[in-house]
Amino acid sequence: MEDVLDVYHRPYDRARPVVCLDESSKQLIGEVREPLPPKPGQVAKFDSEYERKGTANVFMAVEPLAGRRTTQVTERRTCVDWARFVQMLLTTVYPLAEKVVLVMDNLNTHGMASLYKAFAPEVARALAVRLEIHYTPKHGSWLNMAETELSVLSRQCLDRRLDGRDLMAREVAAWEATRNAAETRIDWQFQTADARIKLKRLYPSFNV
Repeated sequence: MEDVLDVYHRPYDRARPVVCLDESSKQLIGEVREPLPPKPGQVAKFDSEYERKGTANVFMAVEPLAGRRTTQVTERRTCVDWARFVQMLLTTVYPLAEKVVLVMDNLNTHGMASLYKAFAPEVARALAVRLEIHYTPKHGSWLNMAETELSVLSRQCLDRRLDGRDLMAREVAAWEATRNAAETRIDWQFQTADARIKLKRLYPSFNV
């Protein structure tokens, strides 16, 4: 926890941007009957019956100090999907960065081994040397700012029925463009000193 908090309080460095990464699944749902459009003074009406159309995954990377979000909607969230998303970050979003400082949870797909499952060894190695990875502790995913941003995405964009991955991808891309245009930065206030007070039950006690 303290390691992640120290990372969050590093000064902005374009050569070593701090990026938080997470992902989330979304149930795709189709309408059985056409919704009734809203009328003056009334809301739209949707039938309680619906059709399940599988799931889709959205990867979220957020650079808190730059107010930048990068999203990608995929069919699944396997180790190969994660590796391809990381490759896109390194080669497209941060091609000039010396290293990308990546904060994420300990999901079994989140590791260097996934790069080697997705790419040839020389490609995987070239990507791996440009990563500095910091993991949130077990049961400490609240420390990952990408999780917070996924919650915002869920409330502002995904809190309705979407019947296909292509539609979801378009809606998420529109949300990302709007949010990035506003350059909404995350002002992280929780520090190590706060943790040692509020979470003192997690620290050992010593009799001096």
